[in-house]
Amino acid sequence: MTERTGQAGDGTGGSVPTTPVCYRHRDRETYVRCSRCDRPICPECMREAAVGHQCPDCVSEGRRSVRPARTAFGGGAAGRQGYVTKALIALNVLVMLLSIASDRGGDAAAGGSGFGGLMGGGTPLTQWGGVLGYASYVDFGPAHGIAAGEWYRLVTAMFLHYGLVHLLLNMWALWVLGRTLEAVLGPLRFLALYLIAGLGGNVAVYLFSAPNSTAVGASTAIFGLFAAIFVIMRRLGRDTSAIVPILVINLIFTFTVPGISIAGHLGGLVAGALMALVLAYAPRMRRTAFQAAGGAILLVALLGLALVRTGLLTGG
Repeated sequence: MTERTGQAGDGTGGSVPTTPVCYRHRDRETYVRCSRCDRPICPECMREAAVGHQCPDCVSEGRRSVRPARTAFGGGAAGRQGYVTKALIALNVLVMLLSIASDRGGDAAAGGSGFGGLMGGGTPLTQWGGVLGYASYVDFGPAHGIAAGEWYRLVTAMFLHYGLVHLLLNMWALWVLGRTLEAVLGPLRFLALYLIAGLGGNVAVYLFSAPNSTAVGASTAIFGLFAAIFVIMRRLGRDTSAIVPILVINLIFTFTVPGISIAGHLGGLVAGALMALVLAYAPRMRRTAFQAAGGAILLVALLGLALVRTGLLTGG
């Protein structure tokens, strides 16, 4: 304890304790003490506590010793802010703007589908980044596509869209589903779910679609989120009756509306469901390791299927 001392007035010549001073500001007298370490603290150093006041050092130590809040599946509480969902939407919108800008010659408009593909047409950017298995144009250049080494298409395709209507429908679904799942899973786990589902849908397109046809869209990942929210809500013991009709309606549209990639939607649905099962049913002990291992196994399996398809197309 830090205290001032002085000559006693009883004539004995000894010194006795007087008013305590703040341990951080020696020139300030105080009678208030930290409820944790009992050191004197001045008003500037007082920090409100559950009981009394604490000094800045004890408050900092307490913060370090408190474990951060986690979700039911081990994720960070920051997921409640929806940062990843917002970032994914912003990225998709940005790529849409770049896609419009890439159509400088107005080819999409000449084709009757609207400038920059606003009404559903393709652009040079969708041609560059869409899922394309293998296309060979002898008179116009070398073969290209995933089988020709353009593996980036399995990722870029999930951020490209054929027009604004396509984009808006997918972004609305992402906004509704993404915030809920991110809050429950945490940012990193939700991002892993989204990417695995999108990749799974694109790999399915590569496996089951004609090798010279293209496909783009975030709907591969969106269908994975539909499956995931069903799995997650069931794991939490919540009512899923409102989810099933929406999923069924989307599946009906998938099979009945021309131009929709059935393989992409179903592939995303299956991949999202599998990743959600890994995240939701991981044992509490060593949960993070189990979830990471499960995600890695799914990733390797998807890449393995893509390699098999490449071998079939190239004869390797």
